[in-house]
Amino acid sequence: MTRIIAGRHGGRRIATPPGDGTRPTSDRVRESLFASLNSLLGGFDGLRVLDLFAGSGALGLECVSRGAEHADLVESDARAARTIQRNVADLGASASVHRTTAQRFVASTTGSWDLVLLDPPYAVATAEVAAIVAGLRPSLTEDAVVVVERASRDEFTWPDGFDALRDKTYGDTRLWYGR
Repeated sequence: MTRIIAGRHGGRRIATPPGDGTRPTSDRVRESLFASLNSLLGGFDGLRVLDLFAGSGALGLECVSRGAEHADLVESDARAARTIQRNVADLGASASVHRTTAQRFVASTTGSWDLVLLDPPYAVATAEVAAIVAGLRPSLTEDAVVVVERASRDEFTWPDGFDALRDKTYGDTRLWYGR
């Protein structure tokens, strides 16, 4: 079980998918992530959020709990997508679950997001993650922030059209923030 850290659903527990197919972001990393995002974005009120490789939906649901208008939660694994759907229903959150790959979703989307969170399995090649980020460009608002989570041993380079804002390592996890 994972918990929502803050906001209207703060302290509520959400289910995580069974098995080892997902790797939930630790509470420590999530707390640091959301403190950084609060600083970069000036809060979450009214934001439209895209959570790619959503797992349990914890990151996108945390944004909604903190005031985001809506979250699109993208997950290709059927069991994980069912878990996310259950979490959305249990919280009564303003979120949509999309059971497809991040690549397909980005290629076919017509949305507009203020914040995008990518936490792909570490086995996904960094070049593939960068290609997904590059494909997001037309669907981002002018001041959108994109956060990529990878293993700390992996390097990540922002594709053309993105500016690196900061990166931070937490043990085996590293977060890259870009705009």
